[in-house]
Amino acid sequence: MRDLGAGLGYLIKGQRWVARHGKWFGIGLLPGLITLVLYAGALVGLGYGADDLADWATPFADDWSSPWLGLLRTTLTVLVFALGLFLAVITFTAVTLLVGQPFYESLSEEVDRAEGGEVPRSGLPLWRELWISARDSARILVRVALYAVVLFALGFIPVAGQTVVPLLGFCVTGYFLAEELTAVALQRRGMVLRDRLVLLRGRRLLILGFGVPLGLAFLVPFVAVFLMPGAVAGATLLARDLVGEDTDDEADDGRDPGAVTSPLPNGLNQD
Repeated sequence: MRDLGAGLGYLIKGQRWVARHGKWFGIGLLPGLITLVLYAGALVGLGYGADDLADWATPFADDWSSPWLGLLRTTLTVLVFALGLFLAVITFTAVTLLVGQPFYESLSEEVDRAEGGEVPRSGLPLWRELWISARDSARILVRVALYAVVLFALGFIPVAGQTVVPLLGFCVTGYFLAEELTAVALQRRGMVLRDRLVLLRGRRLLILGFGVPLGLAFLVPFVAVFLMPGAVAGATLLARDLVGEDTDDEADDGRDPGAVTSPLPNGLNQD
């Protein structure tokens, strides 16, 4: 259970870091603002059209008597909007990171620099980094979509569908949010998606402690935009923990900071 608290601690540390570095906070806001406008429009459209979609999907219930017809379609409308909101929370980070790739990568490098030791760089041209990020995000979204379909179906189970399933949904949301955010720092360390997923699975509670509170916060309008810079900073600190790198405090033990390496756990690829 200690890892849950540690994960939340990295989220808080990231927000504190950007609060102390106002320049990077301002730089990190712009991509989130652009993405927020796009997503707000999509969710408003879904809100207006969800009931029509529910009517279209349930023609077999046209002759049902009250209250069963209304209950079925209202439930389906709520589930459709909840699914859209779930996907919006998950994809918001991926799209924002893609839009703000150069900004967030520079922010992540600055956090590494502040912590001492080497500052890993991918050495890839920007177009290549954008392609890798887009490809990996698409792969993650396929996984998320599969979970979403299963959770959507389980949502029809009485009681559990309204209690347990939403909790599972928040855990899935938080886990993949953390994956997307730590990818900024881990890609610079030469880690491919497969190895990143292996690394995260080894510290599930740490990842959930970071991602679940962030996912819940992202449900509040505009909050995601203001938390994104700190989330990237916190995810960089989290990534350093995952790969076993020294922190700034540990670098003060008399060792040469320039000699600190970026070791990866055994069995993980660097390319």
